[in-house]
Amino acid sequence: MSDTLYERLGGEDAIAAVVDEFYDRVVADEQVAYYFEDVDMHRQRAHQTQFISSVAGGPVEYTGDDMKTAHENLGITPSEFEAIATHLGDALAEFDVDEDDRQAVLEAVAGYQDDIVTAAD
Repeated sequence: MSDTLYERLGGEDAIAAVVDEFYDRVVADEQVAYYFEDVDMHRQRAHQTQFISSVAGGPVEYTGDDMKTAHENLGITPSEFEAIATHLGDALAEFDVDEDDRQAVLEAVAGYQDDIVTAAD
């Protein structure tokens, strides 16, 4: 077994494939798709790949805005955060990522929930 979650996920290329699947799911979900209507999705996918690679222990430094700054004016609710997290979990499952590793990624992302969620349901 590989040492880091990043390696177990298959590295940056595999994470990029998961991120593509994730955003395909997100933009098809009317509950959350509107957040991405005016977003450069190529850039967004690259940032998300970098972010997940970084939190998974990869040799990648996340260079985007910190989570609080990036999300402070979006008004994301707890249920929207949960919908996004579900799409991420489903995208990881689509690529046969082990349940423990899926949970590790989701837990890493959940650690940013207080910075991302800024509105009530």
